[in-house]
Amino acid sequence: MTHKNSPPLPTVLAISGSDCSAGAGLQADLKTIHALGGYALTVPTAITAQNSQGVSSVYPLPAYVVQQQLHTISEDYDVQAIKIGMLGNLEILNVVIQFLKQSNTPHVIVDPVLISSSGKSLLEPDALPKFINELLPLATLITPNVPEVNALLEGGGKNLKPPFQGQKGEVTNVAHTLFSLGVNAAVIKGGHSIEPLATDYLVHPSDHSEVTVHAYSTERINTPHTHGTGCTYASAIATELAKGLSLTEAIQQAKTYLYATLIHAKNAQPNYRVLPNELEIEGGGRKGGLAHFYEWQGYDKKAQP
Repeated sequence: MTHKNSPPLPTVLAISGSDCSAGAGLQADLKTIHALGGYALTVPTAITAQNSQGVSSVYPLPAYVVQQQLHTISEDYDVQAIKIGMLGNLEILNVVIQFLKQSNTPHVIVDPVLISSSGKSLLEPDALPKFINELLPLATLITPNVPEVNALLEGGGKNLKPPFQGQKGEVTNVAHTLFSLGVNAAVIKGGHSIEPLATDYLVHPSDHSEVTVHAYSTERINTPHTHGTGCTYASAIATELAKGLSLTEAIQQAKTYLYATLIHAKNAQPNYRVLPNELEIEGGGRKGGLAHFYEWQGYDKKAQP
């Protein structure tokens, strides 16, 4: 009896920093891609020392090590999508830019992580101009949150006054400004916005210098377990694009997945040491990770935004 070969899995390359607490970074990318039925290739750019309280140290890898990883991967694998997160410094940024220019990968998703939520720099300041002027135009899509939008605009000499706050009425103007920096399309994430719903806006150019805007909304979820939401979202979009979905469909599927991982995050926490402030404050300042494998772990599969 013979068996037909199974079709290959959608193959996604994640280029990012390693998170030893496995909540964000390369580990979140890996979990997301596999949870959604893809095959994850991973190229670490840096080693970080972090936990649920924040990032304490960042150690970028030598640029030639990143280059060798990318070269070796590209010799053997046909990649349908690339997700880029933390890059660390100018040398690594240069390596990644050159790799993308030589790659024929159809989808490149850049999550512009510049500073961790605990205040650690994830990209050296001297690398920001090149990041904006040379990397962002190579991306199919970027996925900034509200602070990252303002950082990109300021770094590109286009800072808005007052700063962008994530409101619907601001989106078109912000989109035009991002496009002037060479951005092809962006999902402006609403987690940090002042709107009542967590609304993300996909913006991309249309005919006659107009802006096409698609809104994706969910309820806001009251949970401290949000470590790795940006990494997870961008990796989910990349995976759905690798499956062949359109950009709008991929973002909708990724938003639905992210919402479910947040809903079930309380059921997916590791064992923690008890800290003194946890006796008084629920969560104790911890940002736990998401429930990336909620469907496999018997949680409610019907969670929908």
